[in-house]
Amino acid sequence: MAKPPPPLPLLPAVVPLLLLVLLATTCLASGGGEPEEFQIPRDGKVLELDDGNFEAAVRAVDFLFVDFYAPWCGHCKRLAPQLDEAAPVLAGLSTPIIVAKVNADKYKKLGSKYGVDGFPTLMLFDHGTPTEYTAKDFSEDMMVFYDFDKVPALVSVNPKYHEQSIFYGPFDDGAFLEEFIRNSLLPLTVPINRETVKMLNDDGRKVVLTILEDDESDENFLRLIKVLRSAASANRDLVFGYVGVKQWEEFTDTFDVSKSSELPKMLVWDKKEEYEIVEGSERLEEGDHGSQISRFLKGYRAGRTIKKKVGGYSPTLLGVNAVYILIFLVAVLVVLMYFSGQGEEDQRSRQRAHED
Repeated sequence: MAKPPPPLPLLPAVVPLLLLVLLATTCLASGGGEPEEFQIPRDGKVLELDDGNFEAAVRAVDFLFVDFYAPWCGHCKRLAPQLDEAAPVLAGLSTPIIVAKVNADKYKKLGSKYGVDGFPTLMLFDHGTPTEYTAKDFSEDMMVFYDFDKVPALVSVNPKYHEQSIFYGPFDDGAFLEEFIRNSLLPLTVPINRETVKMLNDDGRKVVLTILEDDESDENFLRLIKVLRSAASANRDLVFGYVGVKQWEEFTDTFDVSKSSELPKMLVWDKKEEYEIVEGSERLEEGDHGSQISRFLKGYRAGRTIKKKVGGYSPTLLGVNAVYILIFLVAVLVVLMYFSGQGEEDQRSRQRAHED
């Protein structure tokens, strides 16, 4: 005779046990709760990332180029086809660069984490460290004048220093494009430290270096930096940098400047073994810094200088870094955008000829 089934009151006790077994099985299957390793696709397509896999992708990919976009953004829509074309090319490099995109309008917390406040925002993650290049804030009047669908606009923004350079027009001159990007990616006044000195390596310009006291909260300090920024804007063939004598004493010692020196001091550095001081304008006195800096620059350009050798420690200027990888990426996108516009125009011309 078959035994009767267990009474129903036992079921509530069995269900939690089954759930615990199921949970344990799931944890074992997923590696005991460890985060899954991000699998890098090999098809060369643009990755669609979200807040669930973004950090894993950043950890897994040495060079990750990310487009933070919004579905309603017109500029984002125009950029998307160029990213699709560039992705397989960049993924096939000897040092692959993986292209990805994130809907930052949907995943607002992720966008906010990386300072995304406009669309599109392009960012290169170099071994997890982000460097931003932002293509946004286009002028509508200039777009109409140049017919933006055929002619790309190039915008270089340095978010830390709130500086922006814009060029609208045809990029027929490759040398101009390269010079524009190189000159614009550095801020007008560069705080010299071990990181920024690396960025100067591939920049062909000499450095107008101002060595001063370290108190960045001092009004005189801030006023001087503002004047230097104005001078830099009018003298784009030179890089303007500044460094505090206590901030990097090993570096300032190479220019025969110490804590006991009279500051601020100005010189022109070739980023190698030599620097020049301008006769009669070596030190900035109190008063009108603008006039003194103008006199310094006039003296330098007139050749009224004394050349000296960098002494002691020589800062090492390293090679290619994230900024110049960005130059390459932006140049690729600009070329793709330009020829894409040309192709569309040729197609419209053929269509009009056929209709006639």
